Amino acid sequence: MEFKDILVVSGQPGLYKFVAQSTRGIIIESLVDGRRQNASASARVSALAEISMFTEGEDIALADVFTRMYAHTEGKEAISHKSTPEQLKAFFAEVLPEYDRERVHVSDIKKAVSWFNILLGAGMTEFKLDEPEESEATAE
Repeated sequence: MEFKDILVVSGQPGLYKFVAQSTRGIIIESLVDGRRQNASASARVSALAEISMFTEGEDIALADVFTRMYAHTEGKEAISHKSTPEQLKAFFAEVLPEYDRERVHVSDIKKAVSWFNILLGAGMTEFKLDEPEESEATAE
């Protein structure tokens, strides 16, 4: 399982992995309980690899945020997403001190922490994005 294959379905809790294409959408499998279901073609499905967090500088990919969380927690689960808003903000400030405190809401931090813990529970320890291949052609 690769980071680019992990999906979020709007309106449904948890994370999913892509299984197959179906005539009416895609078949996904929950990382929490392994149940398979159909995500209709009209459902808003996003890959975790496409999500980023606001910072005071350039936005940072969620994969990089998870890598920092993994290093910060030394490979253990992060605090619970049900912790108080103050605890969540303090934890996130330790992991990503440059996050934009005006545009990143507590609900965003809760999702990130929850998703991180789900990925760890599913055995994922590397959160790499595929680097785009650089063109070797040079203009001379």
